[in-house]
Amino acid sequence: MSSSFGKIFRLTTWGESHGPALGVVVEGCPAGLPLTVEDIQAQLDRRRVGQSKVTTPRNERDRAEVLSGIFEGVTTGAPISLITYNADVDSSKYENLRDVFRPGHADYTYWAKYGHRDHRGGGRSSARETWGRVAAGAIARKILATAGVDIFGFCREIGTIRAESFDRAEIERNIVRSPDPVAAEKMIEAVLAAKEANDSLGGIVEVHALNVPVGLGEPTFDKLDGLIGQAMLSIPAIKGVEIGGGFDVTKWRGSQANDSFTVIDGNVHTRSNNAGGTLGGLSTGEPIVVRLAVKPTSSVAQPQQTVDTSLQPREIVVEGRHDPSVCPRAVPVAEAMLANLLCDLYLRNRAARVDWPVG
Repeated sequence: MSSSFGKIFRLTTWGESHGPALGVVVEGCPAGLPLTVEDIQAQLDRRRVGQSKVTTPRNERDRAEVLSGIFEGVTTGAPISLITYNADVDSSKYENLRDVFRPGHADYTYWAKYGHRDHRGGGRSSARETWGRVAAGAIARKILATAGVDIFGFCREIGTIRAESFDRAEIERNIVRSPDPVAAEKMIEAVLAAKEANDSLGGIVEVHALNVPVGLGEPTFDKLDGLIGQAMLSIPAIKGVEIGGGFDVTKWRGSQANDSFTVIDGNVHTRSNNAGGTLGGLSTGEPIVVRLAVKPTSSVAQPQQTVDTSLQPREIVVEGRHDPSVCPRAVPVAEAMLANLLCDLYLRNRAARVDWPVG
């Protein structure tokens, strides 16, 4: 079962939703980087369960412990190993699901592939696994910050409600991480209404990376675009990825879609950014803009038709503690995966030419 991502900056996550602990091992972090557990925890707290009334009430502190790779606040160059212990585990709600396949989940496909599965909260397929991705992303952000890269994300849509204005300062001021305070209130109302109806909502998460160096990506098969797709689609509940103009460009002419070049302060820039910061599989230096289609949470407390491991029809109600919309908590995960990818490509880029600048 593959659990690793990246080539130079490489992370391997481990652990199950209802197991004793979760963790991640990060290889390839250069020595000498100032890094504390507080740097990592700041990002983990944004992903943490039980944050608000629009998230699952499961109460996990998700406190990171450093097992290796950091000494006296500085990375040593050794693998960085991090762990957190599950505390608020209630597996009893899943006992009636031991031999049935929940609609919208990985139960059937895991059972068909491996012949055995952890039915407690989905085991390895649970979004609890993303703890390690976010922890690694915090390290990646520190490395990218040395090059001036800035990454942030937000909820562009939840359900049918779309953010119509943008104020970056608003994103962390509301519990749905919307850049539009008016839309945020409507999003919260919609999520709570779905929760009251024992249902869930999906949406669109958007992530931006600013000040990305030109040339990140490895043509032909490791194009930046392709790797962004892989990184984002590996996140639970993500069903689609757009970069830049995305599917809208199919309605335009080439003269409209092309980003014309200009020179500003001695550097090449584009007058628009329909390409979303990529050309030919390489970063252009313009903002990388990625949008993710997030499906509604699959666990809903309504009667659903399914079959069991004996291939007999069953009706089930999925109980337990679940997010009525995963969109707000998907934001730091998407940011982390973009950071992990760009960090890996940034380190790989240093081998692209013998005259690579040292600074």
